[in-house]
Amino acid sequence: MAEGHAATPALRFASLGSGSKGNATLVSDGETHVLVDCGFGLRETERRLAQFGLHPRQLDAILLTHEHGDHIRGVGPLARRYAMPVYLTAGTWLSGRLGEVPRHEWVVPQSRFAIKGLDIDPVTVPHDAREPVQFRFRAHDRHLGVLTDLGHPSEHVVEAFQGCDALILECNHDRRMLDVGPYPPRLKRRVGGHWGHLANVQAAELLARLGLDRLQRIVCSHISEENNRPELALEALTPLLSGDESRLLVSAQAHGFAWQTIA
Repeated sequence: MAEGHAATPALRFASLGSGSKGNATLVSDGETHVLVDCGFGLRETERRLAQFGLHPRQLDAILLTHEHGDHIRGVGPLARRYAMPVYLTAGTWLSGRLGEVPRHEWVVPQSRFAIKGLDIDPVTVPHDAREPVQFRFRAHDRHLGVLTDLGHPSEHVVEAFQGCDALILECNHDRRMLDVGPYPPRLKRRVGGHWGHLANVQAAELLARLGLDRLQRIVCSHISEENNRPELALEALTPLLSGDESRLLVSAQAHGFAWQTIA
């Protein structure tokens, strides 16, 4: 899964892993490398980065979506060891869960910023965190949407993520599996609620509203190991693809997915 060298400039992305035990997404324009969230411990993050041909010192920044443990567990240790800047909202910082970092940069929702060649749009999403955002990236006239951890497909989210060339999309749970599964009632209400996580059917609804004409890659992400199965997520989205299922892949908890290039 080493990165290698792209023949022409391209926007690329990969996942170190995705799910309730840890999330981390790599985004690169070939020169700039950023990590969206880091929900794995320091040594595990170093190990997983090495599988993608990257050393932590090659990372230009860590971008945070929100303060939940499966997204920030390794952020402080990684940032401190490698003197890495952390980009986050004020609400995420004020949650008090991050710990000390050598340098932080404020992310203002709906206000574009750049890290070298990457243009980044932070988008407010409905989720039960202090000031959660997801990100849309642009480089070489290509667009990637990273869209996980949202309770419902709001009009604001639909508008913000239209016209992407690739999309990492939350398919957290199957509603029936959540209903009959092992979670206590309060947690079931939280996960399935308006500020929790997207069900497979909601992901399909959102994808249909965004449109598929331009999408080269669609990644089913943040799949619950207790309340979903990859085949159920794929089953929900496949009917939208008109037979072109090669565009669809799954991000696994154990190993994420390999580098994807947006042509």
